[in-house]
Amino acid sequence: MSRRVVVVGGGIAGLATAYRLLRAPDRPEVQVLEAGARVGGKIGSASVGGLELEAGPDSLLARKPWAVELCRELGLGEDLVAPTSAQAQVYGRSGLVRFPSGPYGISTNLLELWRWQGMSYAGKLRAGLDLVRPRRRGTDDESLGSLLRRRIGDEATRSLVAPLLGGLFAGDVDRLSVRATFPELAAWEREHGSLVRGARAATAAARAGRPAGSPPAPMFLRLRGGLRRLTDALAEAIGSERVSLGTAATVVRREGPGFVVVAGERDVAADAVVLATPAFVTAGLIGGIAPEVAPVLTAIPHVSTAVVLLVYAEGTGESLPDSSGFVAPLGALEVTAATLISRKWPDPAFGDRAVVRAFVGASGTERSVGADDDELVRRVARQLAEIYPLPPEPASARVIRWPRAMPQYEVGHLERVRAIEEGLPAGLCVVGQGYRGTGIPDCVLQAGGVAERVLALIRA
Repeated sequence: MSRRVVVVGGGIAGLATAYRLLRAPDRPEVQVLEAGARVGGKIGSASVGGLELEAGPDSLLARKPWAVELCRELGLGEDLVAPTSAQAQVYGRSGLVRFPSGPYGISTNLLELWRWQGMSYAGKLRAGLDLVRPRRRGTDDESLGSLLRRRIGDEATRSLVAPLLGGLFAGDVDRLSVRATFPELAAWEREHGSLVRGARAATAAARAGRPAGSPPAPMFLRLRGGLRRLTDALAEAIGSERVSLGTAATVVRREGPGFVVVAGERDVAADAVVLATPAFVTAGLIGGIAPEVAPVLTAIPHVSTAVVLLVYAEGTGESLPDSSGFVAPLGALEVTAATLISRKWPDPAFGDRAVVRAFVGASGTERSVGADDDELVRRVARQLAEIYPLPPEPASARVIRWPRAMPQYEVGHLERVRAIEEGLPAGLCVVGQGYRGTGIPDCVLQAGGVAERVLALIRA
């Protein structure tokens, strides 16, 4: 007898889960319920100044290969594009400066760090003490900020590493869990006794894996035509008859050995249910059948952010430096980061126009997201004009808001996730940004694991 799996949520995690389920030799019936009018979730584009620009994520982290491999599996491999060699910068006391060499902003060359203009000499000396300070003895989880400050000091943490690592989560490094965000940093301290030595070892290992004389592998890859092509390809592979748009699930309840997903006036029976919805939405869906798990889901904090897309007039393209963009320490600017799209991802459609993607909102600075669109564009454009020789106003702009979009992996996060997974009734699974990685590759990896667990359950 055929089994049915209902996947609630048509973002990358839900679509990838459904796709993996349908790739199984003894595939079950699969139904995807998506509340919105389209699939893709945060992956999508927006029209600005006659250009289609990414409204959400704009690229795939190549060192986590699962999303890139999925693109190739779906026939999109030839359309993966690497960025230019333009380097990222960080905003500091002396303006914009390039990051010193080394992963995660942790310099592998102390002489280069000594010459770096973004820190005081006292801060550089303190960072160098990482090589001689004793390693931590404890093995329990700690905050990212705690580890960084212990190893490289307050100034290097605040001005160099935190803007990059905290910015990826729109979070505060003094609250983010090392284990859940960058466990390799804890491993570097544990195994090498130093972040600098760990960064050197990681860099050497990456070089050893490349042919002699070859350039470094790109850190990011994007799809020509936008990342929406990935979720569209997944939806096509799943089949339109299996994807119900405009269908918001409101509750999941038990019915005999299986489940019923209530979505409007529909009751959809299922042998297993995968919830690919934000943690706080999932909590509302399962409160009746997993009352002990719902509060744990609700306790995962989420931060609201906004993306401000700016297209400037013709003749402004050369105003931008040869840089992919910048990040800023939390609270230093209203703009937490900016991508110089026309430098990082050049496109003939841009002409000679500067095209910029600015990010607003992070843990502790969400107030900025509440400004109305015109005001937010004015403030962001004014700040960019103070940093770059750009006009005070763009020719076209658009604000994309992402309310409660970024889950915060605070200290103890993985223990909370374990409690969620173990507390759910058999046949009910969760997947997505809120649990074991916020990026697209992380969600693709999670989807494969959840699909395997579901298949094992319904085969039993």
